[in-house]
Amino acid sequence: MATGYLEILRARHASRLLVGTLVGRLPNATSAIAIVLFVRAEGGSYSLAGALAAAYGVANAVGQPVLGRLVDLHGQPRVQLPAAALSALAMTAFAFTGTGPLPLAYAAVGAAGLFTPPLEGGLRALWPAVLRAEDQVHTAYAMDAVAQEVMFTVGPLLVTLCMSLWSAQAALLLLNVVGVLGALSVVVSPPSRAWRSAPREAHWLGALRSTGLVALLGAFFFVGLALGSITVASVSYADDHGGDAVYGWLMAGLGLGALIGGVCYGARRWSGEPARRLRVLVALLAVCYLPLMLMPSAVAMTLLSVLSGVFLAPAIACAFVLVDRYAPTGTVTEAFSWLVTTFTVGASVGTGLAGPVVEAGGALWGFALPGAAGGVSLLVLVATGRVLAAPAGRAVVAASSENDPNRAAEPRFSSGDRA
Repeated sequence: MATGYLEILRARHASRLLVGTLVGRLPNATSAIAIVLFVRAEGGSYSLAGALAAAYGVANAVGQPVLGRLVDLHGQPRVQLPAAALSALAMTAFAFTGTGPLPLAYAAVGAAGLFTPPLEGGLRALWPAVLRAEDQVHTAYAMDAVAQEVMFTVGPLLVTLCMSLWSAQAALLLLNVVGVLGALSVVVSPPSRAWRSAPREAHWLGALRSTGLVALLGAFFFVGLALGSITVASVSYADDHGGDAVYGWLMAGLGLGALIGGVCYGARRWSGEPARRLRVLVALLAVCYLPLMLMPSAVAMTLLSVLSGVFLAPAIACAFVLVDRYAPTGTVTEAFSWLVTTFTVGASVGTGLAGPVVEAGGALWGFALPGAAGGVSLLVLVATGRVLAAPAGRAVVAASSENDPNRAAEPRFSSGDRA
């Protein structure tokens, strides 16, 4: 099972790029919880903590595609490292000024989120240059999705460890310094320095002029919504079944399920149309959310959480293949960044929507949301099936992009490729 992953990690520069990207993204993976814990340590309210964390998230959602477009235009080192440094400086300012002048606090966390470097999209843009073989690139996408689950599981633990050893302020400072070092490791690597995006057609919509990409983003907004709603519904369930410890187990189970699913998905080679495979994966994802409504004992509920996460990483990995396929020439980093943004915004909307739903109908209705959102995501994929099944490069609205002689400069995978 691990053979495909080991082949990738043995490729020159692959391990360095993967580890450097994960380390560089630690501030982003931990900022929400770190901000909340820091504000509470400063004596601020939960409302203020949540508002500042939300400000960071909104700014991050805005900044990712913008910075992704700049990476496509100017290369990775000239954008990624300055952005990482500016984000870390802004968070450092917040760590030292605290919640004192509120406008300054909001400005600091907003700037930290806005300048978060698009390392995630940058890594996916580098895989074709590092691995060359198409099947290895698709396996790398699956490994990337698995690594995300590990990072989002380990990241919060690192925050709490730093707090127990030092303080919430130290956690903010240390994680952002480490993040800059991770970004530095990536951008000074030969693949990052040598990478250049293919020439792009000037268009104000950038990657969003691809109808295939827009359809995919619409579907994954609802996948994000499902995930965000689970986190809130799980809090309500845990309040009646053992408290914070149970909530921790439920979230760990969700991550474990995604980890297992991602490892199994990436361990084999897949043939056939990736858009059709994505519909199957999203359908299974939606179905596996439904048993959460049974709300059994804590142990059984944890097992159901594992089940609910099994098809998440495979669906994300399959989406990566389609993003690469439909990104217009010269916009690959921006396109991947849009997927990150859409998923994040969907999760935020799901969190906000689940709150009043849980208050009105309890945890049962909260757990009904993920299944419903998964069903809507599937409907979007079915409704746009003709667009998503079009040959690479034909789901683009811009008039001249199909005849662009530079299109071959970027890797494109046909429907019969393996993922």
